[in-house]
Formats: sequence, structure tokens, C-alpha cells
Amino acid sequence: MISLAGRDILHSWGKYAFTGVGLGLLIGVTLSMAGIYRGMVDDGKALLANSGADLWVVQQDTLGPYAEPSSLRDDLYRSLRGLPGVLRAANVAYLTLQIEHAGQEVRAMLVGIQPGEPGEPRYLIAGRPLERAHYEAVADVKTGFQIGDAIQIRRHRYTVVGLTQRMVSASGDPMVFIPLRDAQEVQFLKDNHALLNERARVLANPALNRPGVPGLAEALFSSQENSRMVNAVLVQVAPGWDAETVAQPIRRWKQVQAYTRPQMEEILIAKLIATSAKQIGVFLVILAIVSAAIVSFIIYTMTLGKLREIAVLKLIGARNRTIAGMILQEALGLGLIGFAVGKTVATLWAPYFPKYVLLEPGDAVRGLLAVLLICALASLVAIRTALQVDPATAIGG
Repeated sequence: MISLAGRDILHSWGKYAFTGVGLGLLIGVTLSMAGIYRGMVDDGKALLANSGADLWVVQQDTLGPYAEPSSLRDDLYRSLRGLPGVLRAANVAYLTLQIEHAGQEVRAMLVGIQPGEPGEPRYLIAGRPLERAHYEAVADVKTGFQIGDAIQIRRHRYTVVGLTQRMVSASGDPMVFIPLRDAQEVQFLKDNHALLNERARVLANPALNRPGVPGLAEALFSSQENSRMVNAVLVQVAPGWDAETVAQPIRRWKQVQAYTRPQMEEILIAKLIATSAKQIGVFLVILAIVSAAIVSFIIYTMTLGKLREIAVLKLIGARNRTIAGMILQEALGLGLIGFAVGKTVATLWAPYFPKYVLLEPGDAVRGLLAVLLICALASLVAIRTALQVDPATAIGG
């Protein structure tokens, strides 16, 4: 019995193979898009895990330091340390910005930390942690910085003393850790020109520069030029305590919001990356439709080239089920070749994406089943055409 798939491979192997490769590239893009989504979720979870916190205390009625702006007074952590169930509490400041280095700009999340407290890098792959109170930095390797590099952050230059890995923001930007006081200055302190303009406004305001109240203007200058704000307080819960139990009195008495780790995961995944997830989902649907159209066209074209052979099979008594099975085999074979190519190229080019791409085995299995289903559905047009062939054409042609 003639095998349509075998016949095409033997006599039209170039067309069949190149079609499989083209389909494979589409499948590779599809798997990569799924991996990008998985990577975004993993980045969010890694961000929370690497912080070492069980609770995130942020400004009331906000979604926290990663999804919305949050500002707190930097003395709040002292009162939190005295609450039952709190093991440690530390201030932290976050700011996404462009960092100049070697004539180029690197987009990174700047993190102000208190050394030895929650929020600092969990581990280093090179160098040492922050030890000085100012002008030192620990950077993620994705920034491209090296130990000893001098990087410019706003007014000051910082020396990279340590390197860490997989310390990224929810959007995939690598983190750069500096002392908390430096980060507060970077985020909240105005530049020199703005400070001079603000001083001139204060001096020109009779209510703020009263002749009979010496020192009033100077006190206002000091309050404006010294930042006492942070974005969040990271809290570690004592062993044996439930995070939600500790969070309830914080929300009730401190007029702030406190999120547990599951709640922060919900914010990052369901809210922060929800739009990106929908966009990726739409793109996956488009790729599936395009792949189905390509397979359908190729299988239909190949079937048209074998109508005489199909008529001969009908003439010698081959059943419709046998003919349909051979065309389906051809389509599934094309899908298997495409998936093998797609999985290979997706694995090879994943490390070169600027964002983390996580290719999970479960997604590969689901992708294979989806490819086989798409190829089976795409073969229906060709099967319908083949079953309508008149056996008499084998004699009359």
C-alpha cells in the first residue's frame, strides 16, 4: 500500500523538510512566548523570595512598592519591631532609573537597603556585601557591571563591590543595591537648581520668612533638603507566627497597608503583569491560526499532487478510512518535525532574550499536543478533497 507521507519524503523530501522547518520556527516562537510569560511570573516570585520578607508594609490604600508608588516615614520600622510576632523590620527604597556606565545607559531597579537586614541580596557570586555607609554598590550580573567599576547615579559615583544573580524587578530589570541613605537622596532629594529655586520662593514668601522669627527659613530649608521617606518596610515574622496574624494589628493601628507573600504574588501576577499576559495570549492564538493555515495549505497542495494515486487506491478497493488515515499521518508527521525543530530552536535562542525565558517541560508537552491537534484539524480540508475523488479518473486520465 502506498504511504503518502513516505512517498513525499522520498520524492519531495526538500519541500516536506523545509515546510517542517518553517513550521518549526513558528512553533519555536510560540514556545518562546509561553516561556516569556513563565519567566515574568518567575521573576515576580524571585523578587519576593529574594527580599527575605514575610510582610510588606506600604502606604495605606496602595498596592505596594512594586505596583504603585508608596511613601512612608523612615522611623516607622522602629515601632513595627516592637509588635508581637515581628522578628526583624527594615526600611527599603525602590527606584527604576537609567544608570550611566562606559558611555552607555543601563536600565535597572535601584534598591536602598540596610546591610544585614531584610532586602539585601540573598547571596553573592563575586565580591563582598555593602560595608561602607555611602557610595558602594552590589549589582546583578545582568547589568554587565564588573567588580571595581565606577557607575554614575545622579550626583555621585558608586564603586561596584559585589555581584549577585537572579535579582531582578517584576519587569525583568536587574537590581543595583546601594546604602539606604544614598537611595533616599537619589529618589527624594531635589537637584541643586531646584533647591536654589525653592530657597528663593521661601525667602520671597513673607509667611515663611518673617522678620520677627529668626531661623524659620533655615528650618524650612533643612526639612526640604533632608529626605526621611522610604517606599516600604520589609518585615520578617518570628518562627511559629502566622504572617496574616501579625499583619492585622499593623493595618489596624499603624494606618498603613501590610501584605503577606501570597497577597504580593497576587498583586504581581494578577495585576502588574496581567496586561502582558493577555497580550501574549492573543499572540499565541494568532500563531496557532497561522500555523494551522500553513499546515492546511501544504497538506492540501500535496494531496492535489496525488489525486491520481488516490483514485487508483479507490479503484482497487481501498476504504475511505484508509485514505483519510494516510493523509492524517502525513499531517501529523509534519507536525512532529515542526515541533522537534521548534523545541530545539526555542532552547537555543532562549538565553539571548533580554528577559528571562522559562521553558517548562509541562508547556512543551501541552505544546506538542496542541501541534498535533492543529495538524489533525488542518488535514480535514485535504481529506475532504481526497474522499471526493472519482475512481474513474484513474482510468480516464
